[in-house]
Amino acid sequence: MVMENSFLDTKWMATAGSIWIQCTSGASYTFGIYSSILKSSQSYDQSTLDTVSVFKDIGANAGVLSGLLYATVTTRRSRFLSGPWVVHVAGAIQSFAGYFLMWASVVGLLRRPPVPLMCLFMLLAAHAQTFFNTANVVSGVENFQLFGGTIVGIMKGFLGLSGAILIQVYETLCEGDPTTFILILAITPTVVSLLLMPWVKIYRSSTVDDKKHLNGFSSIALSVAAYLMVIIILENIFTLPLWTRIITFMILLLLLAAPVGIAIKAHRDSVRLLQAPPPETSPLMNAPEPMPSTKYSQPQDPEEYHEIPGEPGQAKEASSSSDNSLEDEEDINLLQAMLSVNFWLLFIAMICGMGSGLATINNISQIGESLGYTTTERSSLVSLWSIWNFLGRFGAGFVSDIFLHKGWARPLFMVITLATLTFGHLIIASGFPGNLYVGSIVVGICYGSQWSLMPTITSEIFGVRHMGTIFNTIAIASPVGSYIFSVRVIGYLYDKVAIGEDNSCYGTRCFMLSFFIMASVAFFGFLVAFALFLQTRRFYMQVVLRRLRRSS
Repeated sequence: MVMENSFLDTKWMATAGSIWIQCTSGASYTFGIYSSILKSSQSYDQSTLDTVSVFKDIGANAGVLSGLLYATVTTRRSRFLSGPWVVHVAGAIQSFAGYFLMWASVVGLLRRPPVPLMCLFMLLAAHAQTFFNTANVVSGVENFQLFGGTIVGIMKGFLGLSGAILIQVYETLCEGDPTTFILILAITPTVVSLLLMPWVKIYRSSTVDDKKHLNGFSSIALSVAAYLMVIIILENIFTLPLWTRIITFMILLLLLAAPVGIAIKAHRDSVRLLQAPPPETSPLMNAPEPMPSTKYSQPQDPEEYHEIPGEPGQAKEASSSSDNSLEDEEDINLLQAMLSVNFWLLFIAMICGMGSGLATINNISQIGESLGYTTTERSSLVSLWSIWNFLGRFGAGFVSDIFLHKGWARPLFMVITLATLTFGHLIIASGFPGNLYVGSIVVGICYGSQWSLMPTITSEIFGVRHMGTIFNTIAIASPVGSYIFSVRVIGYLYDKVAIGEDNSCYGTRCFMLSFFIMASVAFFGFLVAFALFLQTRRFYMQVVLRRLRRSS
């Protein structure tokens, strides 16, 4: 194993750089901040604004192009236009173009664009998120294949927190001016990604301390989430003066700077490991040596992933065959994956889980209004959703990694979270006092967990090489499900019972039937996920778990 000369050129600094990019990538989560100025400056009605918002959701979830680009530039032999940095550049260009043109339209630098053109601006701006996310998540999985769930949880967790982080930027620097905030969204993600993208590389190496240092990143993520939760609660209870906001924002920046300390410590430990006595006298040196690089996303040798295919008696036959043998998972591209049962089981489960979860957050403020929650309480529910979303993203990856190494197939955790999501929808449907506090926590955590489990399961079933393309295609299930449940279920049933000139509704009857339907859908997703678990259980036992045990 070759050790890098500088801590700046290690997978630990690559992880820190990816975390910082993720922290500014979730601009699509802040639409509620500037939607009012967009609506008034462009003279939109609510329906038109909702149309623009739909293109935001499509752009933020339709990441097939980012996956295809990542697969192309990371498998090229040429040193020109190869590596994750190309994907970051593509994302930075889209982010700046989309938000800058939107800002120019709002302030009047551009004549008021037609609605389709504004939808294109929003699509570009939100689509950038998929490029940043793909580059950071997939390169993280390639760098830490033994702990894919943990690294995906960290990356997806910080993306989930990025909305709350950017809102802190807005409240500290913009002083309530959403127009300036749009310009900040054009500049900040672009500059951060361009500055940090040289660090985000793929390193095919492993050490015995990987899990320990990943736990360090996890601790930072939890600390940032806890700090943001406290700040959000205080802001919804008290009116904080500007000097207080500046201090709290500076503390947040210090917390976000902590990953570089983990990178430095990890590099020092690696150097100390190399300077230890020779392997025959130092047991510490023996751990990394048996790990050939074929276990770290190298496409040259497919035998490692094919040693044991679906049936126990086929191992020797498969390893001895060449062109007729079962394809290496890393060679499974999007079209091949779409011909498999596993792909569609995962896609349907995500429509049920992601779709119903996203529909819940899209309507949570209106649900609170119908149940008599105050404006402050509704604001707190919306703000704290990002924290529950983070806990699901981070926790599902971290916990499923622990149990995977103990012999539990990861799809089982998707089964558990979808079963829990069913109860979360039933809690919201019940309408008892305080139900939204309990229900939003349950649904938020279960919704976030899908965003961590799905990409990791995708990499394990279909391989890492085309992981970005495949998991971004499956992620389309989120806006598809959200449209079905938000518009065709919640919106339709709400309008059926709404009364008065303002078309409003109060009481449990407004959303009860909708959430009973979504509970039924989540239960169906649970059954589909259970079928996926049964379908892949043998594969996990014979391929994934054996691969992990050989490398541990």
